Amino acid sequence: MAGWKQHILHSDSYSSYHTEMEIPGSTIPGEWLTRATVWLALSLYTGSEILLVAEHPHDSRALHTFGCLAFLAHVACAFAFHHHWSHAAAYADTARQTAQLTGWNWGGGLYINYLFAAVWCAESLWSWISASGYFHRPRWITRTVCGFFLFMVFNGAVVFVPGPARWYGLLLCLLLAFCLGRPARGR
Repeated sequence: MAGWKQHILHSDSYSSYHTEMEIPGSTIPGEWLTRATVWLALSLYTGSEILLVAEHPHDSRALHTFGCLAFLAHVACAFAFHHHWSHAAAYADTARQTAQLTGWNWGGGLYINYLFAAVWCAESLWSWISASGYFHRPRWITRTVCGFFLFMVFNGAVVFVPGPARWYGLLLCLLLAFCLGRPARGR
């Protein structure tokens, strides 16, 4: 293996999304899968919220669930290709990325990502196990969950993403903010 791929694969920053996203014309499959699955997940989630505002709850539920599955695939790709199935490596990488951006060497954002995955799974399961209960739950629960998701999407797709992809992340956030501000039937 020659050139920039060898340099990237053997550098300490290979697991960094910042370094990977700046690689022009990269064809490293694990990198591509990790990024593609998260963008698919966030796009599907945003689409599911748009469908709720348009009063299509059952179509929304399907997109929401596929988005959850894509996010779980993203987590699996990140651990398989970047962290070698090591929580400690994922924590250290999260701390490094946070320090690069904020100056604060803290990896606790990894636990917030775990919570995000758990809440998304719980939401998806609830919507299938008890659609009536899910779609008619108290509005404060819906707003809290949607606000948390917007916070996560903003940080994951805007704050920690360099380059042109940040603009797509911002578009997703604006659409989610619009949906959060609009009432949906039964929610």
